[in-house]
Parts: sequence; structure tokens; C-alpha cells
Amino acid sequence: MPSPAPRTDLLDLDTLLSPDEIAVRSSVRAVCEEHVLPHVAGWYRDGEVPRLRELAREFGRLGLLGMHLEGYGCAGMSAVDYGLACLELEAADSGIRSLVSVQGSLAMFALWRFGSEEQKQRWLPTMATGEAIGCFGLTEPDHGSDPASMTTHARRDGTDWVLDGTKTWITNGPVADVAVVWAQTEGEDGRPVVRGFVVPADTPGFSATVIGHKMSLRASVTGELVLQGVRLPADAVLPGVSGLKGPLSCLSEARYGIVWGSMGAARSALATAVDYAVTREQFGRPIAGFQLTQAKLARMHGQLATGTLLALHLGRLKDGPGLAPEQVSVGKLNNVTAAIEVCRSARTVLGANGISDEYPVMRHANNLESVLTYEGTEEMHTLVVGHALTGVPAYR
Repeated sequence: MPSPAPRTDLLDLDTLLSPDEIAVRSSVRAVCEEHVLPHVAGWYRDGEVPRLRELAREFGRLGLLGMHLEGYGCAGMSAVDYGLACLELEAADSGIRSLVSVQGSLAMFALWRFGSEEQKQRWLPTMATGEAIGCFGLTEPDHGSDPASMTTHARRDGTDWVLDGTKTWITNGPVADVAVVWAQTEGEDGRPVVRGFVVPADTPGFSATVIGHKMSLRASVTGELVLQGVRLPADAVLPGVSGLKGPLSCLSEARYGIVWGSMGAARSALATAVDYAVTREQFGRPIAGFQLTQAKLARMHGQLATGTLLALHLGRLKDGPGLAPEQVSVGKLNNVTAAIEVCRSARTVLGANGISDEYPVMRHANNLESVLTYEGTEEMHTLVVGHALTGVPAYR
């Protein structure tokens, strides 16, 4: 007899989690079930998230925003707790996980790690509650995988800084109250060096416009930032870092969340496929009774289980000795690729119904095409892993 509910964890991976970790996961799942899942198909269909700020404040009340950071109103949870939260958020939708990830692991983390005490006190408490929304300005129209070639520039004018440039594909950009913007400056030795700047969205010369007509991450607000003679005081610069290690370390934080989050999309797709297979009848019996369908489901389960184990292993490392960048690259490369394969296979189980937004599978598959590219393309992470294996940097 078919199971009354789809079972997606045959390995009982919950036995590897503590009761507190399971409680964190359950809390995030509950808030998604109440505030996201009833609406997300419509948000995706319409390409907008109404009352996004209300949703951010709801996440803030639960402690999801910057939840792995200490102090300044942040929850100070573990890396595994944060990973489990990302998994549940992305099981709802990748765009919703992106809202939380960009807020906490990019904008807030940059301030928390590299900001002055004044900058931290000014922004982090309100960002933790969702009262203020942040974005992270690194990618440019002509420079994505090669941030060292960015053309956004910051020059000194007396004691002030003046910024000019354009950033694109910026999650949260059009609704952000503050942007962490990375720009080329002149170092003390006269050579160019990348520095980070805290840019309030109401600063004259700063504007953000919505990027529309997306076929992926439609339940996410994406924009272009334009800086035209944006004048900032001397203390707008992030004092704790110079060079690309600043933005790249922030990206490693966000990529870690993707390792977990992609497994949430995969879990949702597998659960949908199992449930559909045991209830959909063809040739007089459920399609779950056909060997080719079971082969697909078994393969999908294996990809989900191994990806989740990898995410948990990386989380335990992050909570212990720490993660190397190439380890995060292994996780993102493996898990996003696996999640895409799970979603595509799940779509075939559902047949033509797989493209209907009555089911989440096609939405997850489309979203993951963006996740595969942002915060390091598949190609770049492949080369990072290859470099770590061989010692030979093929991308230089």
C-alpha cells in the first residue's frame, strides 16, 4: 500500500541533528507554511512580492536575519542552524531564501565583519529585525566573475568620498535602505585597491531600479544600482578590510547557505514527485508501480541524501575548525547541480502537470538556474576545485 505521506529521508538523517537543531528547523518550516507557501506561486506568477517588508519583519521576529552573527540584536545561532533555516526557506522558494541570505550573509555580514563600531550600531540592530533592508553591490554589467576588473570608482574629495558606477543583478536593491557597495580606490601606494562603502539609499546620486522580465527568481526583488557623484563622509568606508578578500569572504558566507538551500528545493521536488507517483494512475495502477518511475525516485533520493550529508558535514566544519573557500565551492557545485537534476527528473514524473504552477517543481527548477550562476558560476567553482586539487590556477 502507498504511504499516506511522501517519505524523503530513508536514512533517518534527523538522528544526526540535536533536538535544538530540529526545533530551529521546525520553527522556520512553520513560518514558511504560514507566510510564504500559501502565496508564493502567485508571487512567482506575478513577478513581485507584495508586502515584502512585512515578510522581512516576520523573519526578523523569528531571528532569521543575520541569525549566525553575534551581538547587535542578532540571534547568534550556529552554522548548522543557519543551514537548516536556508534549507526550509528554499524548500518554499529560492527567492525567499535569497532575501534572507543577501540580508544576513552579504550585507549584514560585511558590516559585522568589516564595519566600524558606529556602522554596526547604526545598521545591524534594525537589519536584524527586518526594519531596515540591505543589499550588496558587487556585480557590474560588464564584470561578474571578474570583480577585480570592476569600474565603479571611489575618489577622495577633501575628507569625503565620491562614488560613480553601476551595479547589476542586485537582490533587494530596489527596496534596500542601505547598500554595501564595492569600488576601486587608490591605495596609499598609488595602486588600485577595492574598498567597501556603506551607502544609505537616500543619499543624493544613488538610485535603484527594478530588473523585470525575469524567468527565474520571480519571487525576489532584483535591481540595478546607479551611483552618480554619490558623496559620502570619510567614515562611510568599511575600515576592516581592503582588497577583494572583503567581498569574496562575504560571498563564501552566502555560498554556504546555498549548499543547504538547494537541498530544500530538491526535497520539495522529490516529495511532490513521490506524492504524485503514488496517486496518479495510468494503465490501471499508480505510476509508482512502474520500474522506470521507481528508478527515477531512487536516484533523486540518493542525490538529496548525499547533498544533505555534504551540507551537514560542511556545517559541522564551519562550527568547528572552519571552512576553506574550496570546500564551500565543492558544496555549491555539487548540491546545486544535484538539485537541478532532481527537479528536472521530478518534472518528468509529473508529466505535463510538471509545468503547472499548481505544483512547485518547475518553479524550483527555474529558480535553480539562477542559483547555479549567482555567487560564483558553475565554471568558476569547477576551476576553484580544480586549482585546489592540482595546485595549478587554470583561470589565470
